[in-house]
Amino acid sequence: MPTYDLGLEHVSLAFATKTIFTDVTQGVFEGDRIGIVGRNGDGKSTLLHLFNGTQEPDSGRVTKRGGLTFGMLDQRDPLDDNATVRQAALEGREDYEWAAETKSREIVEALLGGIDLNARIGSLSGGQRRRADLARLLLKDWDILALDEPTNHLDVVTIHWLAEHLKNRWANGSGALLLVTHDRWFLDEVCSSMWEVHDGVIDPFEGGYSAYMLQRVERDRQADVRETKRRNLARKELAWLTRGARARSTKQKFHVKAARELIADVPPVRNTLELKQMATSRLGKQVVDLIDVTQIFAKNSRTAGDEGNGDAAGPSDGQGSLPEDFVNAMYAEPQPHGSIEVAVDTMADPRLVDAGVPEAVEAAAKARAEAEALAREQGVAEVQVKPEVTSAAQRVTVSGRKILDDVTWLIGPGDRIGIVGANGAGKSTLLKLLDGTLTPTAGHVNIGKTVKFAVLSQRLDELEKLGKYKIKEVLSRYKPSYIVDGKEVTPGQLMERLGFESAQLMTPIRDLSGGQKRRMQLLLILLDEPNVLIMDEPGNDLDTDMLAVMEDLLDTWPGTLIVVSHDRYLLERVTDQQFALYDGKVRHLPGGVQDYLDMVEHLQKEGASAGAGKSTQGSAANATEAGGSGDTDDKPKLSGKEYHQITRRISAIERKLAKLEEQKSDLEAKMAAHDPTDFEGLNELNGQMQAIASESDDLEAEWMELSEQVE
Repeated sequence: MPTYDLGLEHVSLAFATKTIFTDVTQGVFEGDRIGIVGRNGDGKSTLLHLFNGTQEPDSGRVTKRGGLTFGMLDQRDPLDDNATVRQAALEGREDYEWAAETKSREIVEALLGGIDLNARIGSLSGGQRRRADLARLLLKDWDILALDEPTNHLDVVTIHWLAEHLKNRWANGSGALLLVTHDRWFLDEVCSSMWEVHDGVIDPFEGGYSAYMLQRVERDRQADVRETKRRNLARKELAWLTRGARARSTKQKFHVKAARELIADVPPVRNTLELKQMATSRLGKQVVDLIDVTQIFAKNSRTAGDEGNGDAAGPSDGQGSLPEDFVNAMYAEPQPHGSIEVAVDTMADPRLVDAGVPEAVEAAAKARAEAEALAREQGVAEVQVKPEVTSAAQRVTVSGRKILDDVTWLIGPGDRIGIVGANGAGKSTLLKLLDGTLTPTAGHVNIGKTVKFAVLSQRLDELEKLGKYKIKEVLSRYKPSYIVDGKEVTPGQLMERLGFESAQLMTPIRDLSGGQKRRMQLLLILLDEPNVLIMDEPGNDLDTDMLAVMEDLLDTWPGTLIVVSHDRYLLERVTDQQFALYDGKVRHLPGGVQDYLDMVEHLQKEGASAGAGKSTQGSAANATEAGGSGDTDDKPKLSGKEYHQITRRISAIERKLAKLEEQKSDLEAKMAAHDPTDFEGLNELNGQMQAIASESDDLEAEWMELSEQVE
């Protein structure tokens, strides 16, 4: 048995209704970067708690090298509500202490930027608490670092920073990382090996998430397992990995030819043209048009629609008794402010109310109260009372933060759109403008007459109202059958496709887990047969397998799809075009999420060199005009001659690899037909085979390096 730095020896563990591990022996060596995947409830978090010593096994033991330090980010933080951020996250460090070292300064600015260090932990939002706990952990030195869903509540830019930090945190061969996350891009970027936790065992795989998918499909194929549905979903995801943006933008972690052969018979992820034709027949030509839209939120008002992102720093202790002490963020996107004049005939005008103008909110509340009182007097459910109208139209100036600044954006039938942006940029506000929930301060939102919206929000309020009903009772309210991908299916079959079992039909909604409620929310939305589906962070509470199931279902959905997510893998997987909400504008990202990160990096560099806020915002505008990609790749551009030489060499390598493949096949045939008692002859043939394999490996490495240069 190998000697692990931290390991499990014949560990078994069972809870009242589920066996988690059965005689498991597995462990961590120095230098490991391990991603842990598996279905929700199969034991990923429990595994970390076993290593941490906060969970004892029923049998077996947990071994630990003497003096080894183990730090863990739990899904529930241990922070004291009454402590300040400085006390809890910085553990009392003064500014000169954490700012003196580059690594600690980056951690604090990336995770605590914009948060008042004198704020009480109990006054922070969930997202702020998460970042404070992560900062506390990363500021210490650990031999092994275990992170349970570290990307939750982080935006795309911070996720990218965290990936770079973890890749560079230790020298090669030192330290170790255990990572539980549903973010597949993050797994591929950070991890060099994978563990799959399932059915009481831990299966190891070499490579990141992409390599894990290849090996899992091949292992299933060789074993001829019965899980046909699971295998097909895995193969379909592998097809996306090989054909999609991930394959175009980075070096693959597995043999390209082997992957292509494995998915040769897998059809394209979705037939975009066919889906657009179906969407046009269901939707007509107009879906949602934003015409010259400006959305302002008046000063001192909460930003509607962004309450859940955890950005706004509250009062320092809930009472404002401590002076504010804010950390400068490593990167802060420009937040345009301005004023606009609105002509109204009543202060309760929806444009003013939705902009958070205090007098308008008060007038609207007064009108509602009068309507409710009159309804009670008349004994009816509702009475419409118009707000007091002035004798002449008045002009009201609204000043404050501009979420959208004179934006025109047309969304058509069958469009599959992904939206990315920093926390607090206003993505949820944009969604509410699109579905008509908010009235823009200026401009118009034109919604097609045939549009039927459905919104998968971050909250589960509507599902909670059905808590007392069983799944079967809820499904009985819908049609008995639906057409999905040209086939007739029942609601129960759709439910099973989303990972439920038929035995769960009698389960009350309130007894479902968080991930199950999320899937049930999606199922009920699809059963309503909308033709425009808006999804705000749809990946919350779902494991990697369930994300693949959801993506597979969305591939056959013929309608307009609008997705907001910080999960760049999911965003690029289910949508065809990506956009960034940035500096009050909706900017197209022709190169996907990487364009947005390049834009942010450019702004950072320009801001650092200019040393002033004005020049920072100006450089952002320069970086994004004429298409808005803001690509600032430091890699030197190839001349025409260099490009020609490299492409010629790539072609030559491909021809040579093809010849080597033929020679390999010939040798394999000779070895199969060779006299098995002629050891000397077999040894010579084996030597030739090894020489071919070595030459092929060298050529493939050169091919990948050259291919990256011409991308």
